[in-house]
Amino acid sequence: MHYKKNGWLRVLALMSVLALAFASFGAGAAPLTAALALDVKGKIAKTNDADHSEFHFSEAQLLALPAHSISTSTTWTAKSTFTGPLLADILKTVGAYGDQIEIHTLDDYTYTVPVSDTSRYGVIVAYSMNGKRLQVSDFGPLFLIYPRDQFPGELAGASADAKFVWQIKALIVK
Repeated sequence: MHYKKNGWLRVLALMSVLALAFASFGAGAAPLTAALALDVKGKIAKTNDADHSEFHFSEAQLLALPAHSISTSTTWTAKSTFTGPLLADILKTVGAYGDQIEIHTLDDYTYTVPVSDTSRYGVIVAYSMNGKRLQVSDFGPLFLIYPRDQFPGELAGASADAKFVWQIKALIVK
């Protein structure tokens, strides 16, 4: 009987050690939220970093830009209202002079859209959906939104879906 009691104590001790190990592992994992920020570099006239190579938008700077909303469905969402600054306003703030925008995401996806889409579609860089701030787990912190429902013929299919880039962290103007 004494042997079985010691066996259970060992199992309990091992379970405690494993629980602590998993808790420590989880504490180092990437957070489900990311700061609302955006870095823009490339063909830009205005910078705000020490080596004059990029413009870093803080949360306050992004929220200070005029907010616009687009109500549309996407391949991944039912019709929703997305809110954020116009991509054109971000480009104007940094004095962009290129004709393409390479978008970089938190998960290292990259996609390029033409600057002409900003005037053609009024594209926004959304930070909220239906009044709730976007999180990494639901397309955030920033999600490039086109008015798909207003242009169903032009903004349908795989090539149009590719323009709806989420988890945006940086733009490079080319």
